[in-house]
Amino acid sequence: MVDDRLRYDRMVERALRDVVREALAQAAKTGLPGDHHFYLTFATDYPGVMIPKYLRRQYPEEMTIIIQYQFKDLVVEPDLFEVTLSFNHTEERLSIPMAAVTTFADPSVNFVLQFQTLPVQEEADAEAAVGVSAEGDAAAPGVQPVPVDAAAKPAADASAKVITLDQFRKK
Repeated sequence: MVDDRLRYDRMVERALRDVVREALAQAAKTGLPGDHHFYLTFATDYPGVMIPKYLRRQYPEEMTIIIQYQFKDLVVEPDLFEVTLSFNHTEERLSIPMAAVTTFADPSVNFVLQFQTLPVQEEADAEAAVGVSAEGDAAAPGVQPVPVDAAAKPAADASAKVITLDQFRKK
């Protein structure tokens, strides 16, 4: 049976991931202007994530990196980004599929997006349903409010707003 519904939730998800991609691409090209800096949380167990084994052991499910002062060689591709960061005074190269990103924040302007990853097979099925290759971005439904842990994530400001689309989605 053919699903004839337009999947606006997945279209919005892809568009919001494009915001992340564009912000990273601008930082790669011209650096970070002013006080801008990025907190990126990603699923370390997502297929295609390449991080050192000791980081994977330390962060078996999720990890947050900060792109601010000490990053090098930021490369942004359509489906992933790569960056060199320093961990305990040792430079390490990370390769992270865009589909693995679960949170993107720029605390300098109180901007936060949160995504949910789909299992790889569901991602491939979902993307195929809307005519996008399985190598494209993960299309998990919705933008969710972000719980802020002061030790790991940027401080929330009362004026910051996070949009949730769940109320408009058919389940």
